Amino acid sequence: MDRASLDQIDQRILSELMKNARVSHAELASKVLLSRNAVRQRIDRMERQGYIQGYTIVSGTPGQGAVSAFFMIYRKDRVRGSDVIAVLQSIPEVVLCDVVSGDFDLLVRVEARSLERIQDIWEQIAALPGVTDTVTAMTLSSYVRRSPGGARPEL
Repeated sequence: MDRASLDQIDQRILSELMKNARVSHAELASKVLLSRNAVRQRIDRMERQGYIQGYTIVSGTPGQGAVSAFFMIYRKDRVRGSDVIAVLQSIPEVVLCDVVSGDFDLLVRVEARSLERIQDIWEQIAALPGVTDTVTAMTLSSYVRRSPGGARPEL
């Protein structure tokens, strides 16, 4: 199923559920600015439509099993290309978006559940009117992952 057909609130609900499938409807409602009942109804609808196909336990290291890629994006207008950034901010799987110096304009990291979703996101980005080209690098292995601020886990 293509998540692009969901509205932004549904996508935010899915994003929050991917982070924590046990989040309460009340907490989820406060995060997406809806009532508990509205959140429950949206979750029920997304289950019926197949966007949510069950709840499962994933054992092992958090984040393991996800597919990630870096997109290097070239924009038509480096200065006034905020429309591209606005779309990237609306995609829940985008975990990093930096404006960088050099040949390309944006460095974007995407973490998704499948290669198909990575491709869907790439197609969405490549089709944006403000994007002239993209280069994609799939992550093969991750060896260093720190929390924001460079905090290191206790040894």
